Amino acid sequence: MGPAVADVTTPLAAIVAAAQVRDGSAQLAAVGSTASLTTIEFEPGAVEDLKRAIMRLAPADMEYKHELMWHDGNGHSHVQAALLGPSLIVPIRAGRMRLGTWQQVVVINHDNRPRRRTIEVTVIGCR
Repeated sequence: MGPAVADVTTPLAAIVAAAQVRDGSAQLAAVGSTASLTTIEFEPGAVEDLKRAIMRLAPADMEYKHELMWHDGNGHSHVQAALLGPSLIVPIRAGRMRLGTWQQVVVINHDNRPRRRTIEVTVIGCR
């Protein structure tokens, strides 16, 4: 199973377009200690490979000190999110996010239950 991975490229592209910045960057930050942001080719095989790699780095079935305090079963979620990181900077060129042909921005929910994630976006640059 593993973490939930969602493609957020299209809504982020709309935010960038609305900002009317020609050249600059979009600074993205996932809100929450069990979420992360990265880029990947958002296709089922690559997404499954990413999930498996994340689970190997911090498997759910290990003992985590966080769980000894909170008893919420999501110690692995915090570790996974910390390893991948909550933020990402995407260049903006000619008014569009500069991503590769097969590169999408994804938000990852590492928690052991579904969550609605918020991404804070700051667009800076020249018009």
